[in-house]
Amino acid sequence: MAGSAHGHTPAAWTGVTISFIGFCVAGVFMVAANPLGFWAGIGVVLLGGVVGVAMKSAGLGQPKASQEQLEARTEAGRAQAVS
Repeated sequence: MAGSAHGHTPAAWTGVTISFIGFCVAGVFMVAANPLGFWAGIGVVLLGGVVGVAMKSAGLGQPKASQEQLEARTEAGRAQAVS
C-alpha cells in the first residue's frame, strides 16, 4: 500500500480526525455515565464519515485508478511473484 499513498488525502485526514474526536468525546461521556453525551460523541464519529465521503466526492480524495494502472499493477505483481 505504500506505493499507492493509501489514505494520504485531505478527505481521509479530515474524516479520521473528526471521527477520532468523536470517539474521545464518546469515551469521556461513557466513563462519566452520561448517555446523552455518549450518543452525541457517536454522532460526531458518524459525522466524520459523512465529511470524509463529501470531501472525496468534491475531489479531495484519492482518484480512482485507470484500467491501464490496474493492468500494470497486475503485471508487476506477477513479475514479482515469479522472481
